Amino acid sequence: MTQETDNEQQDDPDVVLAARNISKIYGSTHALQGVNFDIRRGKVTTLFGENGAGKSTLMKILSGVVTPSSGDILLNGEVKNFTSTAQARQHGIAIIHQELNLAPNMNVRDNIFIGREMMTASGVDFANEERITRDLMRELEEDIDPLTLVEDLRLGQQQIVEIARALSVKARILIMDEPTSALSASEVGVLFSIIRDLTQRGVSIVYISHHLEEALEITDHAVVLRDGVVTASGRRSDIDLEWIVHNMVGDHFDLGSPPQGYEFGDVALAVDQLSVPGPSGYMAVDNLSLSVRAGEIICIYGLMGAGRTELMECIAGRLSAERGSILLNNQDISPLSIANRIESGLALVPEDRQRDGLVQTMSVGENLTLASIREFVRRLVLSPRREQELVVDSIRNVTVKTTGGEATIGSLSGGNQQKVVIGKILATRPKVILLDEPSRGIDIGAKAEVFRLLAESARKGLAVIYSTSEVGECLSIAHRIVVMSKGHITAIFDSAVSKERIMAASGESVIA
Repeated sequence: MTQETDNEQQDDPDVVLAARNISKIYGSTHALQGVNFDIRRGKVTTLFGENGAGKSTLMKILSGVVTPSSGDILLNGEVKNFTSTAQARQHGIAIIHQELNLAPNMNVRDNIFIGREMMTASGVDFANEERITRDLMRELEEDIDPLTLVEDLRLGQQQIVEIARALSVKARILIMDEPTSALSASEVGVLFSIIRDLTQRGVSIVYISHHLEEALEITDHAVVLRDGVVTASGRRSDIDLEWIVHNMVGDHFDLGSPPQGYEFGDVALAVDQLSVPGPSGYMAVDNLSLSVRAGEIICIYGLMGAGRTELMECIAGRLSAERGSILLNNQDISPLSIANRIESGLALVPEDRQRDGLVQTMSVGENLTLASIREFVRRLVLSPRREQELVVDSIRNVTVKTTGGEATIGSLSGGNQQKVVIGKILATRPKVILLDEPSRGIDIGAKAEVFRLLAESARKGLAVIYSTSEVGECLSIAHRIVVMSKGHITAIFDSAVSKERIMAASGESVIA
């Protein structure tokens, strides 16, 4: 494999934006150290790296969210150190953030045009904004009404709205931070088609993704960050998956295989003939039956809209079933509240960790103990010592990389935030744990650590139901793979099945 040198990059006439010797220091932490990064006209530059490598910090600098401690940004050869996102946007730079930046109580149209409304002499031109929004949704092949409230959309649809807003700015440099993390395979295909169309028009794309194989499909140039330093860069023709992983984590990384060498226990959770209505009256889950035994890991695989999330949220008590029963250790928990289900030994790691899994104003420690706080209360008095013991144990057991329990949750990378959510759930000592897309937006190293945690917990008797839209995850962690499509189970496989059979059972087209 060849690696481009800085001189080669500087001499490239197609470089429209160049970061030169960028460093960013937060207190004693060097988030970036002497980074050189180039964006080329009409090309896709993919930035790879583990959580905490500095990817988001670099993108925030390029888009004016934060300023560098040292170094310069050159736009078309001129120094332009942006001090705000508005300034960067004026120079044609837009960013789609990994954690969506939408107003849930506003409709799709207003989210797309917020802060840059189309004005006429009589006020906001809502009709024209609505027309443009419909055109954007048509371009993205997504049937979303412009007047729908964002809070009523699925997470994947919200991500489409975020992408549409960035496209509406008509940026010349578009930064996409994990744009496909909540998209189905078909929606990813549409996005890639749009990216190719944009690059043909001369738009430059910066693409960040933890889906390594997916990113290789679209990239022209690749740059790898590790601990705030560029470790490698190369053209698409000179790199492969092994090159990326080696430069990210130092050696080949294997997500492993399902834990073996022990027998499963009794049935821990049984769902019988469960039906859950969707928001438009259709059955998101239709007459579904499923069981999982103590020590068993089941993966539920399906495309977006298959009913996976509705199934998980109904079992957890967040959605009501129209009919059917849910038995936890042979006890019907259907009438129980969410809190009572948790007390009975059932817990959910939700799909949207920012909205549903964490309290952003609380510390790491407070988030870790939030679901089990009653254990530290005696006669209405909280025991700080016992609470602190759990915080220390949880940080160690789930390997959270943090300065301590008092650190803010927002200071952690996405992978470490997810480990806090899992640690919080494990602190309740559940018998059954439900995980809905737990690897969304986390890197390969953090994913491997999550898989290790689940495997260790399963060996101790925990029953695990893991919902995912990534086939590779199913094969790496599950004893059984349950495939869903349109609210129904279409197939059940063991871990020896091929990716192609899983995808075919979900209704997903398989590209040779």
